[in-house]
Amino acid sequence: MNQQFEAVQKFGKDSFEATKKVLDVATTGTKAIVVETADYAKKSFDQHAATFEKLAGVKSLDQAIQIQSDYLKSTCEGFVAHATKSRELYTKLAQDSVAPFGFLRSAAEAAVAPTKSATRPK
Repeated sequence: MNQQFEAVQKFGKDSFEATKKVLDVATTGTKAIVVETADYAKKSFDQHAATFEKLAGVKSLDQAIQIQSDYLKSTCEGFVAHATKSRELYTKLAQDSVAPFGFLRSAAEAAVAPTKSATRPK
């Protein structure tokens, strides 16, 4: 009985430690996502402002169309790059958040496995 209590106590302690690790990972991952998003927003705003300034000094329709085409192309490329980076950051956050609990599952299965085989008739 005392051995089972110690096993449950250790499992609770390990669960608490894993939860602390997950919170640390979540904090770090969320900060990285926020920094990436803020950088993208700043770059987008700067690019928009620069394009507006170019359009203000345009003297022909062809030149205006070329500036807008270049802006659209670079905006799309920037968005795809940002989306890819964001996907990678979210994927890493998810994987790193689950990792600390992997050993708990195997520990729980190991603790329950002897009990199951002892109580089941063969």
